[in-house]
Amino acid sequence: MRKIIACIENLRSQLDRRRKEVLTEFPTRTVFINPMLEALGWDVRDPDIVQLEYPTIGGGHVDYAAKINRKPVLYIEAKPLNDSLDVKAITQIVGYAASDGVEWCVLTNGVTYKVYSSTEKAEAPKKLLYEISIDSKGSSINEIAEKLNRLSKTSMEAGLLDEMGEEIFTLGKVRATLERLFEDSPDNFVRLVRAELNDAAVKPMQIKRALPKLANQILGSTLKYDAKVVTSLPSKQTGKETYNEDYHIGSLPVEIVELYRALDSYCMGFDPGNIRKKAAKLYLNFIHGKKAIFCCVVPRSTGLNIHLKLDYSELQNPTPNIRDVSNIGHWGVGDVEIMIDDWDKLQSAKPFIQQSFEKNKEKDLPAD
Repeated sequence: MRKIIACIENLRSQLDRRRKEVLTEFPTRTVFINPMLEALGWDVRDPDIVQLEYPTIGGGHVDYAAKINRKPVLYIEAKPLNDSLDVKAITQIVGYAASDGVEWCVLTNGVTYKVYSSTEKAEAPKKLLYEISIDSKGSSINEIAEKLNRLSKTSMEAGLLDEMGEEIFTLGKVRATLERLFEDSPDNFVRLVRAELNDAAVKPMQIKRALPKLANQILGSTLKYDAKVVTSLPSKQTGKETYNEDYHIGSLPVEIVELYRALDSYCMGFDPGNIRKKAAKLYLNFIHGKKAIFCCVVPRSTGLNIHLKLDYSELQNPTPNIRDVSNIGHWGVGDVEIMIDDWDKLQSAKPFIQQSFEKNKEKDLPAD
């Protein structure tokens, strides 16, 4: 880890100057990417470990093929320093890896590293597991180093990226399947639930009505089950843009989407049936009753910035990822900002989210 941290510090010290120089691909590889790969344990001078300009089955070439036991396990495609890493580049590297049977691939401009699973059944951009930037403002240098370390030779040999990818992608698939089952429950699913209940007094139609309500608590999804319930995230139309949940999280890494889903479930569970979500252009609000915003989420590709309607002075033992933004310009509603990019940070943020809910919730809501 020390080598990775030292490399990040060195690259950061050059970043402003190098960006002004508008580096093309080759110097970006020389100045930024090669040193990082070396810090991660990949010897770019040894073709048995990293083969440059590796020929792919389709007749193209990938910039780096990182190998274990002389077999490629990670494709890395390099772009110029200021490149935006667009969909065309994503599709290219994911296609190379998929055709060659290489599970993992990375697209990088030397600053941002986007990590994709080539075998996931989805459009190329949605195969994104996570991304990390060496100049991320929302993460400490140790946290950035830890995420980069997932790509190290040692981690790849141990199969740590495989384990992480399997867990997170599976979680997303299971969640999506359960949402479909809860929203429009097939008869065999209802029969299974009824059999497990072992209570003849509970009728199938009662179960079908109950399942969408439970989705709110279990999955964080408010599904339409009667006229009193607002569907999950109404859209806001402004000009040609439609703002809804998918607008904000549809293109995020799977790792961040699952963090958002966990946060969603937690917030919606405070008072099921009386909490709704509303999308604006730059953020999502969790609202209790008619207008009591208690949590605002700004989704980013590297994590979630949440804002709470609290005074920083009200917090007990705030963690380093929490700051007072009452005098700082920022997106979203609330004077306390919490930056969340992993599960531990989400867990530590929960007491403060609950504190904001308790302070801002609407009183004396009418019964359903």
